[in-house]
Parts: sequence; C-alpha cells; structure tokens
Amino acid sequence: MVLFCLVGISLSAQIKGVVKDSASGKPLPYVSVWVENESIGITSEEDGTFEINTTEKSKKLIFSALGFKKKKVDVGQTGVVLLSQTAFQLEEVVIQNRKETKRIEIGQTRSGIMEAFENGARIDVKFFPYSMSYKKTRFIKKVSIITDSQIEAASFKIHFYSVDTSGFPGGELLDRDFIVKVSKGNTRTIFDVTKFHLSIPKNGLFVGFEKLMIEKNKIDKTFTNKDTKVTTTQKIYAPMVLYNWVARDFIFTFSAGKWNKLTKSEGQRDKMMVNEPAINLILTN
Repeated sequence: MVLFCLVGISLSAQIKGVVKDSASGKPLPYVSVWVENESIGITSEEDGTFEINTTEKSKKLIFSALGFKKKKVDVGQTGVVLLSQTAFQLEEVVIQNRKETKRIEIGQTRSGIMEAFENGARIDVKFFPYSMSYKKTRFIKKVSIITDSQIEAASFKIHFYSVDTSGFPGGELLDRDFIVKVSKGNTRTIFDVTKFHLSIPKNGLFVGFEKLMIEKNKIDKTFTNKDTKVTTTQKIYAPMVLYNWVARDFIFTFSAGKWNKLTKSEGQRDKMMVNEPAINLILTN
C-alpha cells in the first residue's frame, strides 16, 4: 500500500457559525458545509458549530444534510444557519422474507494496487451496475470498505445513491445519515445494512463515502519542506479510504457543492485508469 497526503494551502478568512433545525431550534450535527465553486469544505460538530476558511468574503456557503433542504448562505450571514426539514420521498419498500441461503460479493477488482489519499472535502463513489445474475440475490446485506486510520473509532458517512436519467448519482436511497466507525490501522470493515431493506436497482446504484471533518477525526501532521527546511502543521482527517487502480469509462466525485464527472478523452479508445474507492457489496436472497 502506498500512502499519499495532499497538503492544502492556508487560506485567509475564517468563518464561524452554528447550524440548527429551523423547526426545533436544536443544533444539527454532521452537516456538510461547502464553499461554492471551491474544493473547500467542513462538517458541523455534534453541537452544530463549524469553522471554515475561504478565500473571499463575497463567497457563498452551501449547507447540506439528509432530510433537510439544501441552503446557500452569504459568508457574512452564517452566524446561525437554519435548515428546514424536507418531506423525504423514498420509493415504497416491500419487506419480504429473506432466506439468506445464498450470498455473493460484488465489486472485487483484479488490481493489486491500493492507495490511500487524504481526499479532503468531497464524496467519492463507486458504481455498481446491475446484472441478471443478481436476480436471485438482489438484497444488499452488507457493505465493506477498506480504510487506513491513525486513530481509533474514526467516523464517516456511507451514501447510497440511485442513478438519475443522465447517469449521474441521483437521490439518496436512505432517509437518514448512515454514520459508521472503523478501527485504527489498515482494516477491511463490513457493515450490516439489512435494516435498510435495500435491493440493487435494475439500473444500478452508486455507493460512496463522505469524510466527517470534525475535531474527533482531526490529526495534526507536521511537514518539512526539503528545500526551504520550513516546517508547517496541516490538518488532516481520519480515516483514509483505500482506492483501487482500475480501468473505467467514467468516475464521479462530489465537491464544491456539485457532482463532477470525469470521462475518458475524446478519441481515446481504451478505458481510463482511475482511483476507485475499495468498496464491495454483499448480496443475499
């Protein structure tokens, strides 16, 4: 395994605030806060507070939380940010008896190359296309993910997205955040998702992870410039998720408050090589 750390650039303006439920007035934890059109983001703490740096005071912040309406706010008006709950429209779930006599794991790759990145404020997803071979094991029982963490019980969100009409990640398939924790070190962790009654749609689905950029996950790393000998301290957030080096036609990343699609160059015959999060699904009947 090769470990990469991408060091961010120190920014000037620090913005502080708190996110609350507009109906109850209670603080909202784990809200994603993004600087519009910039790859800068943070997560609100358990008490709803947040601190974020931005290059300009004229920027807007985007606040996003599952079950609440997305909101854009001018940087100068973020002292108290109120989010309104939204009526979450999920497809009707028909709960069926599961035999669980069969089990298959999907998502394995042939690539032996795995890398860990300090990916910063973004959501990386892996696409799982549907196959007729899943017809008898259509229920999603577990999701596995490989991480490398320098701290114990580092936490993050796992997302399940439908596929929209343009092929992009669409609506969330859960009505609440699925927050998980992983052990210290390099580990493969398997999470049971039976309670969500998920099945793999016939047009596939995206599964991704979002790092919680909160104090409990923060690590101060010291870096020394080899040329100038100047030592600086940068913040990174655990855990790092490992990535497979694989050939794909496309890959999606959510940053700067929107989905971004990377595709192979025009005229390129072969698939492009990309870093794809090491996420697998375990299906059952």
